[in-house]
Amino acid sequence: MRTLRNYVQDQWIEGTAPFATLHNAFTEESCAQASVNGVDVSAAMAHARKVGGSSLRNMSFAERGAMLKRMSEVIHGARDELIALAQENSGNTRGDAKFDIDGASGTLAYYASLGRKMGDNNWKLDGEQLRITRSARFVGQHIWVARRGVAVHINAFNFPAWNMCEKLACALLAGMPVYTKPATATAIVSERIVALWVEANVVPAGVVSLHCGSAGSMLDHVRSQDCVVFTGSGDTGRLIRAHEAVIAHNVPVNIEADSLNVAVLAPDVKPDSDTFWMFISDVARDMTQKAGQKCTAIRRIIIPESATEAVVEALADRLDQQILGSPYERPTTVGPLATASQKRDIQAGIAALSEHAKQVWGQNVQVPDTGYFVAPGLYLVQGGVDAPFVHEHEVFGPIATIVPCSGTAEDVIDIVAAGGGGLVASMYTNDRTWGREVILGIAPWNGRIHWGSKKVHDQSSGPGTVLPTLVHGGPGKAGGGEELGGERGLNFYWQRTALQGDRALFDKLFPSEKVE
Repeated sequence: MRTLRNYVQDQWIEGTAPFATLHNAFTEESCAQASVNGVDVSAAMAHARKVGGSSLRNMSFAERGAMLKRMSEVIHGARDELIALAQENSGNTRGDAKFDIDGASGTLAYYASLGRKMGDNNWKLDGEQLRITRSARFVGQHIWVARRGVAVHINAFNFPAWNMCEKLACALLAGMPVYTKPATATAIVSERIVALWVEANVVPAGVVSLHCGSAGSMLDHVRSQDCVVFTGSGDTGRLIRAHEAVIAHNVPVNIEADSLNVAVLAPDVKPDSDTFWMFISDVARDMTQKAGQKCTAIRRIIIPESATEAVVEALADRLDQQILGSPYERPTTVGPLATASQKRDIQAGIAALSEHAKQVWGQNVQVPDTGYFVAPGLYLVQGGVDAPFVHEHEVFGPIATIVPCSGTAEDVIDIVAAGGGGLVASMYTNDRTWGREVILGIAPWNGRIHWGSKKVHDQSSGPGTVLPTLVHGGPGKAGGGEELGGERGLNFYWQRTALQGDRALFDKLFPSEKVE
């Protein structure tokens, strides 16, 4: 059984007992162990701040981008190896593993391109010069510069490659070194990626540190120039925000948490239309991809009451085509959940949901005897905005619930808002008036809105795909954070400072440069 290592102060360190045990999600057998006992976290973070931070600040955006390009190429070059590890540890099907691995390399490649376009500076102007007195010479100018700390990243279990790399890409291009902690239960892929980077010598000393094991006292060591970025449960997010060191040093925290994402079918969409089948395809894919273990997966399906029969029948037909089984077999489309604890949590969630909703598909799905499997399930609940459970609790697996309503824009907006904030909402309509009203009504409750219509029915990447060009995050229950979004993703790692002084000096020292 392999022992995962920690990469700190530019060296590999194996932790000491006691160890956390990692399991093969399909066989349930032990496959690795991990520990951070013996790692001096305080010294590791200090090294990252001093050595890694200095290295990055001395690099231009273009040079940082070139580094990210090399990191992307290393992952792509080891694609098959990483896919096999994801199948072993997380129970991913080959398609689900590729989704994670390619998402990681693709996001790094996108930010590499952005770095090249940002050019030879290592600072960024924010807006134009502002006249602040009667004098035309004495002006104000806002500027972005990298924080002088370390970015502490606490990542989710479901995307050990993509979630790690989307955070890394923004932080490193912004100029901050990273201390990254993957979820222990699925850390095999994360550890191997960092090892590949070290072996290929693509990151300077101190720029990337890896923490494979319990967080323990990790946050005790954050300081005022550091920041924390977390993906996971809302409960853990609240603990991070309330941590004594985070509060004492006013450490910025960015959180992506629970999300009761919605798919909304408008009254104008007729069964068997292109827009209708786009809606059905997106819902079925999001229910089953990664066994429903996606932060962007559709949990609530809001439809007009009159469309209930057609939607249930169409989704049932599409879900009947899914194959639950071994992630090592090509025909399989739904593999096991990542961990035994996830299986227990989802089973408890299904039991609670079943007290309020009727199961309309999935009762007869055969589940393998071994592995952390949960059968996909489609439910139907009455009551609209007042439906119990479904607007308050996320079942983080291959489960979704249909919520029929009147279909009016006002009713839809109220039901979406009842979820308390989401990462993404998708709506399917060709009615521009209805669509505009719904967008403006649900935008305050969502970080992203996906509009499906007849002209793009066969061109969309779907609502469940996180794109580096667009912001990822959401208000309220979704954590209140924001990541990615092109250059916007760098802002969290920067300090914005207002300068006041001689226009001519500013023009000389901080000339305005246009992004290509």
